[in-house]
Amino acid sequence: MTIFDEREHAFEAKLAHDEELKFKARARRDKRLGLWAAGKLGKTGAEAEDFASRLVTAEIEKDSAGQVLKTIRANFDRAGVDIPDHEIRRKMDELLVAAVEEIMKVAAREKAPRGEA
Repeated sequence: MTIFDEREHAFEAKLAHDEELKFKARARRDKRLGLWAAGKLGKTGAEAEDFASRLVTAEIEKDSAGQVLKTIRANFDRAGVDIPDHEIRRKMDELLVAAVEEIMKVAAREKAPRGEA
């Protein structure tokens, strides 16, 4: 294998790893966003968990944060929850940042030699 092939392989591996981390972060964000929205809708327990899981599934199927916002907006409108779109987007951004930080901490612990984490 040439140096060029090794670099190409390393780049592809890093790209795949980064995409996996992005996917995990979005799924984690959507789960937490779903639980937040469920709370605003008065849902608790299994009903809240189910709502959050459906939200994660909607994002995965459509691969779109816009779909998540539309789903929450529709549910809020039906329930008469008066939270504007910009507040939902802000919550989405906050939860994505928190999810990325959490995933990076986990990744760092997994990379650290035993006894250093």
